[in-house]
Amino acid sequence: MKNLWKALLMVRDCDPGSFWRRLVYQLLESILPLVNLYLLKLLIDSVQVGGDPTLFVRYLLAMCGIFLANRIVAALSGINNDVLSQRLIDYLSDLLQRQSSRLDMQYYDNPTYHDTLHRAQQEASFRPLQILANFSALVGAVVSIAGVVALLVGASWWVIVVMIVAVLPGFAVRLYKARQIYRFRRGNTQLYRRTSYYSALLTAREFAKELRAYRLAPLFRGRFVEVRKRLSAKLLAISRKLGMLDILCAFIEAGAMLAVVWLLAHQAFVGAITIGTFVMLFEAFRRGQGYLSSLVGALSGLYDNRLFVGNLFEFLSLQPTILAPEEPMSVPEEITEVEFRDITFRYPDMDRDVLSHFSLRAPRGKITHIDGRNGFGKSTLIKLLLRLYDPQQGTVLLNGIDIRRFRPEELRSRFGVLFQDFVRYNLTVTDNVQPNPTQAFKQSGSQAIKLAGADTFVDRLPQKEATVLGRVFDGGSELSMGQWQRLALARALATDAPVILLDEPSAWLDVDARHHLQETLRTLESDKIILLITHSQNLD
Repeated sequence: MKNLWKALLMVRDCDPGSFWRRLVYQLLESILPLVNLYLLKLLIDSVQVGGDPTLFVRYLLAMCGIFLANRIVAALSGINNDVLSQRLIDYLSDLLQRQSSRLDMQYYDNPTYHDTLHRAQQEASFRPLQILANFSALVGAVVSIAGVVALLVGASWWVIVVMIVAVLPGFAVRLYKARQIYRFRRGNTQLYRRTSYYSALLTAREFAKELRAYRLAPLFRGRFVEVRKRLSAKLLAISRKLGMLDILCAFIEAGAMLAVVWLLAHQAFVGAITIGTFVMLFEAFRRGQGYLSSLVGALSGLYDNRLFVGNLFEFLSLQPTILAPEEPMSVPEEITEVEFRDITFRYPDMDRDVLSHFSLRAPRGKITHIDGRNGFGKSTLIKLLLRLYDPQQGTVLLNGIDIRRFRPEELRSRFGVLFQDFVRYNLTVTDNVQPNPTQAFKQSGSQAIKLAGADTFVDRLPQKEATVLGRVFDGGSELSMGQWQRLALARALATDAPVILLDEPSAWLDVDARHHLQETLRTLESDKIILLITHSQNLD
């Protein structure tokens, strides 16, 4: 029940007005049909021999008025539901994005995290809204059933008993089905993620070239189909089993309806009840079965969604481990030295150290080269310095101060970083160079572009710095990898940060661009700390 309550509060918080309006509309949609049912009895009785035509007209107009009111409420409810649905999608998207961005990098190295994220993403878009729908349907069903009981209890209490008993087997089957489907989906999360991965390989632009060059499409399509067949076979086996139980329940409910109609008809034939009463009781029973079915559906839906919405809250409950200290220090304005002291580090779930008792000092006023073979841990040093991870042993220091004494966000603001696997944003040139409008950039975008040597091609783009890059959106201009790398370098330089971290900054550069980078680094060298990670000594 705790997850259900949390989900309802979540829906309420995203748009309180629409939330309460939905409940009001649900109550009206539950009450108006019952009023119409009673008016139907009065209408039928009024047309019997000796009836009053005036009453007939009044009842007919009243029924038309109730019908019109019901349709208007349904239309307003539909609009309100659409508004609430969109607000909830935005609200939950924001929650997931915020949670994902606050978690540590170590989560991304853990397959269990990806399972948790996948389940949360699958459920977040609709489960809380379904819980609200189940809850409001439950309220509406209870109100409707109470009205049906009020109509039936004075005339035929035994009809109420038959009506309730007939739906109990269906209720048990629905609860059983909800549990089976939940276990199946949770137990096969990795298979569902694998189908998503194969689909991305077949459809995403970043894989398109190799897919064609190595003729891989048939291979990945075959693997996608194979996994889907396995999932479908398991799911269909569950569905067939539960479908047979549903059919058995349908026979029970049909038998109950037959018995009730037979007995009510008998009472009408012997004159114990009027034709209008017969119609009202029959309709009350029929609708009562429908309301009870709705009640059962709402309860089983709440049970089902309680299980699945737990996946969302499981993800939202994850906590970062890279935290600010209780009493953080301010990062020094003047940073004169970066030091790695006796660092030992291994990534989560790895069986070997990436760095073992590693030490390095990088003073201001010179370029500190970090050279080494693949897998040596060069790129890992940047991650440790940015405090994306904490080492298992040793200390990373700025001006002799342990970086764990600073707030991570403030610490990271003091670095300009060019990652080896830099991001290519399919946005404008300006957005690529200065993507964060809230950050105080000391260099203008144009200055950073020139420092990085990117002005040689940016000035030739159709809209210069306003040009959209990449081929994902309309009007985009594609760049070479070397040009993309120079924009990523401009992004690092635009901060004019006291510490510049460059990981393989010349990997994609031609001879002229590499020479320009060397000149830029010499210009910046005197008043900055520059860590230059390379495989060779081609930059000095």
